[in-house]
Amino acid sequence: MKAELSAEHQQLIDAVSGDWLMDFTANIAREVRLSGSPEELRAFEYAKGVLDDLGVETKLSLHEGFISLPVKAALLIADEKFSCITHSMSVSTGNDGLDGELVYIKEPNSTIQATGKVVLTEGIATPGAVHLLENAGAVGAIFINGNLTHEMTVSRVWGNPTPETKKQFPTIPVVSIVQQEGDRIKDKMEQAAGPLDIWLKTVVDTGWRKIPTLVAEIKGVQEPEKFVLFSGHIDSWHYGAMDNGGANATMLEVARVIKEQQISLRRSLRIAFWSGHSHGRYAGSTYYCDANWEDLHENCMLHVYIDSVGGKGATILGESNCMMETKEFGGSFVEALTGEEFIGKRFGRGGDQSFWGPGIPALFMGLSEQPLSDDLASQTLVKLFGGTKSGGFGWWWHTTEDTLDKLDKDHLKRDCQVYTAVLYDACTRKILPLNQEAAVKELKEALSGYAKLAGERLDMTVALQRINQLEVLTEKIRATLQQREWTDHEAKEINARLLALSHQLIPLNYVSGDIYDHDLAMNQPTIPLLKDITAMAAAVPESSDEKEWQTLLKRRMNKVDYHLLLAIRIAEELVRT
Repeated sequence: MKAELSAEHQQLIDAVSGDWLMDFTANIAREVRLSGSPEELRAFEYAKGVLDDLGVETKLSLHEGFISLPVKAALLIADEKFSCITHSMSVSTGNDGLDGELVYIKEPNSTIQATGKVVLTEGIATPGAVHLLENAGAVGAIFINGNLTHEMTVSRVWGNPTPETKKQFPTIPVVSIVQQEGDRIKDKMEQAAGPLDIWLKTVVDTGWRKIPTLVAEIKGVQEPEKFVLFSGHIDSWHYGAMDNGGANATMLEVARVIKEQQISLRRSLRIAFWSGHSHGRYAGSTYYCDANWEDLHENCMLHVYIDSVGGKGATILGESNCMMETKEFGGSFVEALTGEEFIGKRFGRGGDQSFWGPGIPALFMGLSEQPLSDDLASQTLVKLFGGTKSGGFGWWWHTTEDTLDKLDKDHLKRDCQVYTAVLYDACTRKILPLNQEAAVKELKEALSGYAKLAGERLDMTVALQRINQLEVLTEKIRATLQQREWTDHEAKEINARLLALSHQLIPLNYVSGDIYDHDLAMNQPTIPLLKDITAMAAAVPESSDEKEWQTLLKRRMNKVDYHLLLAIRIAEELVRT
């Protein structure tokens, strides 16, 4: 479905300038912006200066962030040197390094055994893969990337650690090498008469430091206390022209065109620039959520995120991340402005998505991606990004090659125009564009799958009845909201209930723990509270294991059932509107 563009939409879209975007990007990406560094702070101050000159209300603040900066790494195998990098949140080995025996495991999984070994494996160093290797008993890990090594954060801890989550930090040193080096090592392993001795050394600077957050706000006229959050990170790996200089430029350009075209908004647009994304596993956005939880829960209507836009060759725009309730809205502007069908994809646990606990609807992570291809870089990155036709943000992502020449001015302008249209619409549309019917259908499909897997081992009758009732109600809501034009007072009441419904459905769909806390940085299935039904189904019938899982899952079912009951009550109020 294509969005209908008003005269104001078109005025803003036409005002977007590729030249301004490239100039903003060049200024942001002129230095390497490690989290908490003077160079990063200068980029924040530049962004603040641009916004101040536009007359936008800004606040730049500093707070504590737990940041990890890779310093250097060394690798010797059978006394031969191999080039490598280490990673954020990797263990530092100390000056003596680590001696060990090398073993090759192509792809980590939950069944491998590598006790006391250093594991050579394929792919990008992700927290999940590192965790699997730790569980297998590995004492170190070497990841074979593609033609370039990709910088990564290998911790699963989301944001600043707590006394409990710090126990989840990696316990082994991790390095990455390029494909050519990996092939050399595998050749040596094949030629060796016995096990290969290995020595590796990692130096990682990890600890608390002050990191900045910049928040700017363009106030709405009718509902200034309500806001749409538009956010992205400024910190970078290397110069980070695409990741995330082009995105930061887009954030500034959206503010520029709205202010200079003097178009008023119904509700406020809050633009937030984070630190600690790349080197603190979303420390900046998590801190902001913790410090502003109630305001976000009560007043934030939508979170629109931006990362790594405008890349050369980035022609796939139909597979950006979205929630089911935001898919139709965001996709309608992608289709209207690019002509590409928007199929979207479910959010993974990444990209500063720190606001699911407060129940805030989310839209986009990046926007444009590279077409899927057979080259090594694409095949490496697609495992991380997923997608049907898309192959990630580009071979230069998280590498030394992410420089200004990797941006395409026309693509950056195109992406900025989509964001501009989406954000203007979200800030001015009378009724929030949330498709709660689609959200409920996603939950229903998941519950049906869990019920089939559980069989008679877990009674899910109440949840299944309630999700069916909720589906009927949300269908009626969708029809009701399309019946007539609503007054401003009526619209506020409707929006409050639509958001209240999201406050029930989003945590149910995306959160496994407490809504005031933050889950680990590991992808979650739909309704993650019930993911352990798989373990219960694998248990021996009538065994102690089965009974323990049944006990745990019954308690979780109570939570699911009650979330659905509260959602039904809200939906019934909406139907009576």
